[in-house]
Amino acid sequence: MKFALLTVTYGGLFYKGQALSLGEQIHRAKEFGFDALAIETKRPVASPLDLSKADRSRIKKLAADEGIVLCAVESMSNFAGKYMEERENNFAMMRYVLEMAKDLGVELVKVFAAWPGLINDEDDITLYAQFERGKYYKRLYPADLRKWNHCVEGIREVADMAADMGITLALQNHAPVLATGYEDTLTMMQEIDRRNVELCIDVPLFYERQSDEYVREAVENCKGHIVHSHYGAWNFSQKKSGEIVQDPSPSTGDLINYQAFVEALYHIGYTGYLTSEYCLPVVKNHQIAGIEEVDHATRISLQYMKQLVQQAVLA
Repeated sequence: MKFALLTVTYGGLFYKGQALSLGEQIHRAKEFGFDALAIETKRPVASPLDLSKADRSRIKKLAADEGIVLCAVESMSNFAGKYMEERENNFAMMRYVLEMAKDLGVELVKVFAAWPGLINDEDDITLYAQFERGKYYKRLYPADLRKWNHCVEGIREVADMAADMGITLALQNHAPVLATGYEDTLTMMQEIDRRNVELCIDVPLFYERQSDEYVREAVENCKGHIVHSHYGAWNFSQKKSGEIVQDPSPSTGDLINYQAFVEALYHIGYTGYLTSEYCLPVVKNHQIAGIEEVDHATRISLQYMKQLVQQAVLA
């Protein structure tokens, strides 16, 4: 297993300070000991609208020169829109995303079935749009079925575009259309029924379902399809002794079972990336903190996760 840094971490959205450019983030990834960079397609860092062909060539060369793999392009897709125009706009965006990935030499594009969105122009710090996360099981009324089928049909269409470019899509287990856990995401992938659609499974998105048994079941049932995964750098701290510990997840108040997840990934032979992201407000002493807090959290969480991988190998 290898490690990647997701560019949202330094997008200037969740901390006090400016965003880092793609070039600066490539250098940051190398400095911190990451193997790769995953690029989220958002302003102000990496919107396909802003990166020219020359920019993409320059970034590709810089990453190669620094020994940093560009491992994934991560879209902000939403295939569940109620209106035809919303869905068509999403398809146009996805074509731009796929073309950027191809120009960068990246063969993996992450998709959401439905991304709820961010609010970043009303408060001092970026906030997530509110959405209903849903329980593990919920009744599917006609409106829910329409959203589900819009997502299935939409991802099929984008998968066909991607196949022509030699690109694989990774469907992330992210709400709101997909229920928490892995089951909905696996089912949707199976219904999409495209050879180039695989899975991005993140254990923080299991929410309170963190038992060893459930985590192992999820990885085992998704075996052969997991091609990407993220971990959150936002809930780690370091004791005075230097020991790095995990803090409770802000979503549930529970610990995230990274240990069982990493062990299960190792046992199924996962050779992809574990991708670090800091995508929540950076708050210290009830104040919005600066980039130095993101640096610290990113460094110590990477050290913690590398230790888990080493333990899995030695077990």
